[in-house]
Amino acid sequence: MVLKIEGGNKLYGTYNVQTAKNAVLPILAGSLLTSDKVTILDCPNILDVQNMLEILSSLGVNVEKNGSNITVFGEIKNIEVSNELSSLLRSSIFLLGPILAVKQKACIAYPGGCDIGLRPIDIHINGLRELGVKITEEFGYINCDATNMKPADILLDLPSVGATENLIMASIFLNGKTVLRNVAKEPEIVDLVHFLNSMGAKIAGEGTAVIEIEGVKNLHSTIYKPIPDRIVAGTILLAGATCGGEIELTNVQNDQIFSLTTKFAKNYCKIYSSYDNIILKSNGNLKAINQIETSYYPGFPTDLQAQLMASLLTARGTSVIVENLFETRYKQVPEFIKMGADIKVSGKTAIVRGVDRLYGAEMTAKDLRGGAGLVIAGLKAEGVSIISNIYHIDRGYENIEKVLQNLGAKIERVHE
Repeated sequence: MVLKIEGGNKLYGTYNVQTAKNAVLPILAGSLLTSDKVTILDCPNILDVQNMLEILSSLGVNVEKNGSNITVFGEIKNIEVSNELSSLLRSSIFLLGPILAVKQKACIAYPGGCDIGLRPIDIHINGLRELGVKITEEFGYINCDATNMKPADILLDLPSVGATENLIMASIFLNGKTVLRNVAKEPEIVDLVHFLNSMGAKIAGEGTAVIEIEGVKNLHSTIYKPIPDRIVAGTILLAGATCGGEIELTNVQNDQIFSLTTKFAKNYCKIYSSYDNIILKSNGNLKAINQIETSYYPGFPTDLQAQLMASLLTARGTSVIVENLFETRYKQVPEFIKMGADIKVSGKTAIVRGVDRLYGAEMTAKDLRGGAGLVIAGLKAEGVSIISNIYHIDRGYENIEKVLQNLGAKIERVHE
């Protein structure tokens, strides 16, 4: 299947933002910490969630779906995540924490996901070793023995989101207090802590640089609704700003995407927002952004870099984007150039000179967020664009073509 886009339409209407992929995945992993029933509400129907559920089933727990609600329960019977399953999902790495907490041993193949740079898992491994986990790496697998795991005071080399989540879950049942320093502050980590605390965990400091975990003996069942997806919200806002029109987002937490909306407010767009609602009005004639750098939360998210670049391709003037987090996250650039974009990349810096118009082209999505950027560029371009490899986009966006159709875009999913 491919996405076929006929560009040139302005966007009007309302979109209720889907639940956050990057919140649901670690929460599903955290459901392994109890054999009681855990129900996660309003899960998005995306490829990454489907892959995570397949991995959970392979571990021997029961997985039930009722519409968009997912229930997980039962004992872990298998401590190994195969290469076949792990290669589908980068987020499989933070299954290590909950499996070790419950079973004291785990074996997981090196994780897959988008090829956007090295994304080393050393921070995960080093943190687990500081908790007393014995780890050997051989034949593409990480083998862990947590028989002698104990609380520790750990300083992360970098505020890694995945490592923070992994170490929190690994520490849940340790007798005493574990302290994690220089942790990531992303809203999805805060959400994971709220989920675990709803099950009886004792975790404090979420959203700050220091998180403390007081060990408990067990966790119990819960029903939980994760936060909305700030990256999907930002993607749709960028589409609206680029194409022009008026769109309203509901089920969105405005404070979580302030680093994006504050840029719009200075760029021929009007923004009206409350805590869970954003209205954007745009004439589609954007101006360049002098310089914007991706950073850890609450800075500008790397997961919106490609979409922002798409919006700047026809902006008046020259924009500078600096990608500080991943080495190969400019894979969308050659595809944009096929459409007539003027972009020069040197190291981690991309210089985008706005052009008068883009032209439809045949393009290939190389990763999840780059694929979303291609969609935005296709909506702006003259003529028809065809985007292949859309399974990348399906990993994080639920029915992206239907969402945009409802806003007035000419986009459809068709056979190649």
